[in-house]
Amino acid sequence: MTGGPRDDPAGRLPRPMPASVTGMQMHAKDMTAEPRGETAPGPVLALDGIVKTFPGVRALDGVHLALHPGEVTALVGENGAGKSTVVKILTGIYQPDGGEIRLDGSPVRFPTAQAASEAGITAIHQETVLFDDLTVAENIFVGHAPRGRFGLIDWRGLKARAREILDGIGARIDPDTRLRDLGIASKHLVAIARALSVEARVVIMDEPTAALSHKEIEELYELVEQLKRAGKAILFISHKFDEIFRIADRYTVFRDGAFIAEGRIDEVGHDDLVKMMVGRSVDAIFPARAADPGDTVLAVDGFCHPTEFDGISFTLRRGEILGFYGLVGAGRSEFMQALFGITAPSAGSVSIDGAPVRIASPADAVRHGIVYVPEDRGRQGAITALPIFQNVTLPSLARTSRRGFLRMAEEFALAREYTARLDLRAAALDAEVGTLSGGNQQKVVIAKWLATKPRVIILDEPTKGIDIGSKAAVHAFMAELAAQGLAVIMVSSEIPEVLGMSDRVIVMREGRMAAELHGGDLTPETLVRHAAGIEGAAA
Repeated sequence: MTGGPRDDPAGRLPRPMPASVTGMQMHAKDMTAEPRGETAPGPVLALDGIVKTFPGVRALDGVHLALHPGEVTALVGENGAGKSTVVKILTGIYQPDGGEIRLDGSPVRFPTAQAASEAGITAIHQETVLFDDLTVAENIFVGHAPRGRFGLIDWRGLKARAREILDGIGARIDPDTRLRDLGIASKHLVAIARALSVEARVVIMDEPTAALSHKEIEELYELVEQLKRAGKAILFISHKFDEIFRIADRYTVFRDGAFIAEGRIDEVGHDDLVKMMVGRSVDAIFPARAADPGDTVLAVDGFCHPTEFDGISFTLRRGEILGFYGLVGAGRSEFMQALFGITAPSAGSVSIDGAPVRIASPADAVRHGIVYVPEDRGRQGAITALPIFQNVTLPSLARTSRRGFLRMAEEFALAREYTARLDLRAAALDAEVGTLSGGNQQKVVIAKWLATKPRVIILDEPTKGIDIGSKAAVHAFMAELAAQGLAVIMVSSEIPEVLGMSDRVIVMREGRMAAELHGGDLTPETLVRHAAGIEGAAA
């Protein structure tokens, strides 16, 4: 292992060194070409001693990062480690307070996002930033559309180029389709196509597989290999260790805004990275549970929707964690949204403690003790412009108000109680949710609904985009909730999480229940076989 601890008075740790690199500015259509000549040993882009301070918090404390041509560098660290801040500095959104950015060995500044783009730096973000009312082609080229005579947009060329880029990444999407008509996975592929539509030398991928199916993930891996062969320097940010060890060539570890270590990925193991990330050994990501479910709390019978799901029936007991597994498009999230009253089913019934209830809206669901933590936390889970404490107390205003007037002290007390239980990392409870990392935003959403003291909590991809240390905290808290008698539904695409946390698992495929598994039937092989409809999967 070539990395080491942060405390390194002897200067033994490797640091990015200035070097001259002849970069390749290739258009996306040329990305499969081999780089000219031998790859230079130094980095294309390097950060040295970067400092960034916000009111009340030092987000980056002298960090180092080196991105090499034709290689993937994995940036790993817990939520709050500084990864998102570094990405915003690289893309010109933030300006560093200290340190140096070097491009081809020469100091540079990126005062704007456009300056970073013109320097060949492009980013594919975890939360796609696209426009629902524009077409796919327009989204890909917004801000840099090809021009024809008199400076007018070349619409024919734009659509042809968009189709060429989409075909190059295996995305079977019509460029004329409005973005609002696409699913989450397809929107993510459009975001990738947009990033590849510029002459990129450095490609930043921030949790790029979060919304993709297994097949699409494999296609993304192929795309990464093409980018490497084209000499691109790739910064890959992921909390999934299988992805990191599969495609990364190098690693850099941040912890609490500080540089910890860097080196070749083939010289470290999973445990090494975990210890560097969290500063401690994480022995058990999934807590030991003595499951002892009580009486039936929730019963769903014959839930149907004209286009999304059909014939969903199951029961849920006190103290039980019921997992829902399936591939992208299986209808899991769509069913959960109907159960929570966001959308209306065409048939089916719901009972609480054996008594039929009518859920026509989220307010009805909350009144009956059912809450839903959505997968898309940015749009459905939180109001990012509001402070943390107001987000947490929003569904519980009756508890924090007197005679129609809010009592801020009680709001803070309630928010403090539930955010502390989830180990939320923030400078203060009055900080805007939008300033938090993705994992901490997820914790705010979970805390918000737990503060309502529900009887059934639906967690849709509860650890999506969360680092390994925070995953352990969320899993421990889920186990604690179940032990206290809360009934938990967990939707997850991660097989280890499904196996490690669920007492039973319902597998969905194409909107229907493919299997209900428990005990010895719960294996990775059976989950995948039922989810994919592979012949020989026993019910």
